[in-house]
Amino acid sequence: MGIKLIKISVVYFVIGVLLGLYMSMTGQYIYTGVHAHINLLGWTSMTLAGILYLIFPKASMSGLGKIHFWLHNISLPIMMVGLFFVLAGNIHLLPLVSIGGIGVVLAVIVFALNIFKNVKVEE
Repeated sequence: MGIKLIKISVVYFVIGVLLGLYMSMTGQYIYTGVHAHINLLGWTSMTLAGILYLIFPKASMSGLGKIHFWLHNISLPIMMVGLFFVLAGNIHLLPLVSIGGIGVVLAVIVFALNIFKNVKVEE
């Protein structure tokens, strides 16, 4: 899971940087929230989770690790696409933001449970 999280996080990094470049070049900063969430929840958080999973393989191989991986990687794009279009004026897609957001929160909770359960000093 660790390597997969790190590789996917790099995709989010590229998307976040490209969105930042677009906003800078056009002077339109309405997508700042999308840019920030992609970089924080996609690039940074996933990279750190991937590193932790590499350091603590028991957490990576656990059922909680797999649930975290899939829930995070399904929910975040749903939330980001929804937020992008809501900020562009399509408020009918607001449920996507809510559904994706709840999924990301659940993924983070599962990650936290996994860390508390499976990250221990090996004796």
